[in-house]
Amino acid sequence: MSEKYTKKIHFASDNYSGVCPEAIDGINKANTGCDYPYGEDRWTEEACDLFRELFETDCEVYFVYNGTSANALALSSMCKSYHSIICNESAHIETDECGAPEFFSNGAKILLGKGQDGKISPGSTEEIILRRSDIHYPKPKVLSITQSTEVGTVYKPEELVDLYKITKKHDMGLHMDGARLSNAIASLGISPKEITWQCGVDVLCFGGVKNGLMYGEAVIFFNKDLADEFDYHCKQCGQLASKMRFIAAQWSGLLKTKAWLKNARHANQYAKELEKKLNSIEEIKIMFPCEANALFINLPSKSIEYLKNKGWHFYTFIGEGGVRLMCSWDTKTEEINYIVEDIKNSIVKS
Repeated sequence: MSEKYTKKIHFASDNYSGVCPEAIDGINKANTGCDYPYGEDRWTEEACDLFRELFETDCEVYFVYNGTSANALALSSMCKSYHSIICNESAHIETDECGAPEFFSNGAKILLGKGQDGKISPGSTEEIILRRSDIHYPKPKVLSITQSTEVGTVYKPEELVDLYKITKKHDMGLHMDGARLSNAIASLGISPKEITWQCGVDVLCFGGVKNGLMYGEAVIFFNKDLADEFDYHCKQCGQLASKMRFIAAQWSGLLKTKAWLKNARHANQYAKELEKKLNSIEEIKIMFPCEANALFINLPSKSIEYLKNKGWHFYTFIGEGGVRLMCSWDTKTEEINYIVEDIKNSIVKS
C-alpha cells in the first residue's frame, strides 16, 4: 500500500491505525513458550491487577475480543429480557451494533433519549423513565452513556453525577461505553476513577483497539455483584479466548508504560491541530466542540464529492454535509497538512 493511499484513509477512523509498539512488545513478551489458557495465565492476572491500580479500587476485570461484544455482554449482565436500556439516540449500541445488546440480553429494549452535543440529558433520561410504569412496557433498568460521545464531546464528572443520581433514584444501573475513554481522560486531565466509579459507573467497557491494541477490550465491573457468573456468559457467547494472554499482555504493555494516556493525548492534540487549521477556512463549519480525537465539519456536497473522487475515505453519518475526521495514536503533522490542502482545494473547485 502506498504512503499516499495510507494517508487518504487515515482520518476515517482510529480503527484504521496499526498496533502501537507497547502492545506489540506485550505480545512478544507473552509469546515465549507455553502458558495456561482461558485467562489462568500470569499475563491476565497482571493486567487485571494493573487495572485495579489504574482505577484505584477493587474491581472484576474480563477481556473480550471487541467493543460490540463488550457492550452487549456487559449490558446483558445488568438487565433481564423484559427490561429496557436508555441511551442517547446516537449511541453506538443503538446505531452500530447490529442489535447485539438486544440479542445477548434476550430482548431488552433500547429506548432513545436526547441531549446536546451527543450527550443524553438528565431531563430526557427521567422523562423516559417516568413515561410509563405499567406491566405492558419494558421497565427501564440501565442507563448507557458513551465516553467520549459519538460526536467527539466529553461528559464532565458533574454531568455524570447528575445522571447517576437519576439512576440511583430509580434503582437503575449505569453502564459506560468507554471505547474512547482514554481520550476523555486525557481531555479532562483527571484520574480514571474521577470519571468512572466515583461518578457512579457500575460497569465500564474500556476500549483498547482505538487506543493502539491489535484486539481486545476490557469489561470492568466496579459493582462486583453484577459480575456474578460473567465468565460463563463470556464462554457461552464465544468470548472466552483460549490464548487470552495475548489480549492481556497488550493491556499490560499499555498500562505499565502509560502508553494508553500518551496515545490518547497524541490523538487529541492532532484533532485540535486539525480543528485549528480548518477553522480558518470561512466556508467550513465546525459542527461540535472538538473535545477528544474526533472533528466533525460541515462541507458543501460538491466538496465531499471532490474529496471522495480524490480517494479520501471518511464517514458522513451525522447530518447532511457532515464529515467526521478521526485522529489516532499515530497521526502525523504531514497527514494533517495533506488533508487540509485537499479540503481547501475542494472548496475552490466546488
